Amino acid sequence: MASSSITRYLTGITTTGTPHLGNYVGSIRPSVRFSRQNGVQSFYFLADYHALIKCDEPARIQRSTLEIAATWLACGLDPERVTFYRQSDIPEIPELTWLLTCVSAKGMLNRAHAYKAAVDKNLAKNEDPDNDVSVGLFMYPVLMGADILMFNAHKVPVGRDQIQHLEMARDMAQRFNHLYGAHFTLPEAVVDDTVAVLPGLDGRKMSKSYDNTIPLFAPRAQLEKLIAGIVTDSRAPGQPKPTEGSALFQIYQAFASETETAAMRQAFAEGIAWSQAKQQLFERIDREMAPLRECYKTLMADPAQIERTLRAGAQKAREQTRPFTARLRQAVGLRDLAQQMTTSVTPAPARAKTRKSSPAAKAGFKQYRESDGRFYFKLLDQNANVLLQSRGFSTPQEATRVIDIIKKGGGAALGPLADQFELLDATTQAHTVDEVLKALRSL
Repeated sequence: MASSSITRYLTGITTTGTPHLGNYVGSIRPSVRFSRQNGVQSFYFLADYHALIKCDEPARIQRSTLEIAATWLACGLDPERVTFYRQSDIPEIPELTWLLTCVSAKGMLNRAHAYKAAVDKNLAKNEDPDNDVSVGLFMYPVLMGADILMFNAHKVPVGRDQIQHLEMARDMAQRFNHLYGAHFTLPEAVVDDTVAVLPGLDGRKMSKSYDNTIPLFAPRAQLEKLIAGIVTDSRAPGQPKPTEGSALFQIYQAFASETETAAMRQAFAEGIAWSQAKQQLFERIDREMAPLRECYKTLMADPAQIERTLRAGAQKAREQTRPFTARLRQAVGLRDLAQQMTTSVTPAPARAKTRKSSPAAKAGFKQYRESDGRFYFKLLDQNANVLLQSRGFSTPQEATRVIDIIKKGGGAALGPLADQFELLDATTQAHTVDEVLKALRSL
């Protein structure tokens, strides 16, 4: 298992579609800023294997890969400072996917949100549960686990809908470590609720599925036209306008400074005309995007240079993935036969004892969803024994809220929240509160 004082962050971008302003505000801009910090090692990859699950148009995947790579580079991602690569250029990732497949429980994958949603959709139509469900969709969490564990990432920035995949990656890592020794770091999800979720032209979340997006590098004239089409209410010039719930104001706030935002808020209160507010929004966005747009156009005009950048990133990535995969192959028994001839085979009981004495995983919380549709969490000790088992919650946010209270409050939080969980281990025998507190202190 890799060890370093540097914190490793990993971010994947699926190569389907063209980036829009929502992607920029919610992911690209904050990620690029973060990559410039000291004390972090950042990995950014174009998830083109994942794209095959969603898209069967080769030209679209190729075009999207080019556009997304150019977008990240135009927005300031420095390939000299980070490891920026294309997933399909790392052959060790599909190999690790298979190794993880062999230690992953099918029952765990049955609970994956995307697979369950597809099954539920089929059942609602009285069709076979697995109708049109590909093995790729079913195995998506394992491939994602390989992406993360290959680089022993400590932190993975995700939305709340992706937390389950991080928990599955941790499960795979724990199982592999238990069987073959401590090779994998247990990754943690990083959910930043302060990152803006940008509304689209119709006020709903900006999303390609709603057809309400503003392309990130739309030409100036197109950008102005799209912003003019943002849905507003019928309040006339001179009438005060609320900022709450206003898509126009929220988009402006995502680009403006605090001073600019305060000025726009005052203008709303004084009854600024919608046409004038839209013009100010257009000018503010264009001021930030114009230089990036020009850089993007230059990059798109030279696909060969982007290809060279990605291949250089893959070479840098493989300096880590090749030796690590060799160690994993050795660990599971995929070994040189000549070498094995001169190496004594450890008897099975001794191997079991060695595995048991290998470094244990850290204590931690695990969140998951059961077949009843409710959300649960467990607190595991360093030997994967269950110390706390929650009751069912109607939303993952409720479960997360209780976890946060326990983490912050420690032992003081156990009493007031006693109705939210049980003190159990794997055999349903009660643990002492001291054991639970010890695990909490180790988080």
